[in-house]
Amino acid sequence: MSRLQYILIFAIWVAFGSFIQPVQAQFFGGSFRSTAQNSPPNTELVVARLRFNSNSFSNYPGWSHNYPGSDRHLNSFLERSTSIDVEEFSFQIVDLSDEKIFDFPFVYLSEPGEMLLSEIEVRHLREYILRGGTIIMDDFDGTRQWDQMESQVRRAFPERVFVPIDENHIVFRAHETLENLQAMSQYVPGGGITYYGIYTDDGRLAIMAGHNNDLANFWDWYGDGSMPLKPSTDAFRLGTNAVIYSMTH
Repeated sequence: MSRLQYILIFAIWVAFGSFIQPVQAQFFGGSFRSTAQNSPPNTELVVARLRFNSNSFSNYPGWSHNYPGSDRHLNSFLERSTSIDVEEFSFQIVDLSDEKIFDFPFVYLSEPGEMLLSEIEVRHLREYILRGGTIIMDDFDGTRQWDQMESQVRRAFPERVFVPIDENHIVFRAHETLENLQAMSQYVPGGGITYYGIYTDDGRLAIMAGHNNDLANFWDWYGDGSMPLKPSTDAFRLGTNAVIYSMTH
C-alpha cells in the first residue's frame, strides 16, 4: 500500500471518528500507531501498560506513547536474557480505574506528567502499591511535568514523598549491570536523568520515576537505527532490572 493510500485511509478514519471505542490509531512518520487492546498469551509475566485519566487533548495521549513497539521489544529482551516465562506479546492495556490492575505485579506508566486522576484511580493507585505492585514511570521531563505527576501521586500517598534512589540500590543491578546511569541522557530532553522513588513502610521501592528520561523511545526505536545501541542496551537493562525487582521484592 502506498503512502498516499495510507493518508487517504487515515483521513477517512478521522472524518468518521473512532468506530470502535477501545481502538485508536495515529499516523506518524509513515506508519500507524495503534492503541488497540492486546490479547496476551498465558505466561508467568504479563506487563500492564497503564491507561489513566489525562489532561492531554492529543489524539495520541501520553499513556500510549511508543505502544506497542516498546512493549514488544522489552518483552523480547526479557525472554532472551532471563528465565522468566514471558513472550513478545505478554502485555496488556489496563485501566487504572479497573480492578484488573491488581492482577499485574508490574506496571509501565508513560507520561505521568499528564496524569489527572479520578477519585477511583487515586484509590486504586494507593491500593495497588499497598498490595505489593510496582510501577515504573517514564517519559516525562521538566518542572511542570514533574509537579503535575507529584501532585497526583500525593493524592494517593499524602504521607509519602519522592526521594532520590541511591545509585547502589539493587533495582539498578537486580539482573543486569549498567555502566553509567547517565549514558542515555544526551539522547533525551531535560538534561541529566534523575531517578526518584516512593517506598513502602518495609523499604520496598514501589514507584520508580525516571525524570528527564524516555526508556520507551530506546525500547521502541533501537531496531530502526533511531537510537544508538549503547544507550538502548542500558535502557533494556534498566527495564529488565525493574521487572526482576518487582517480581522478587
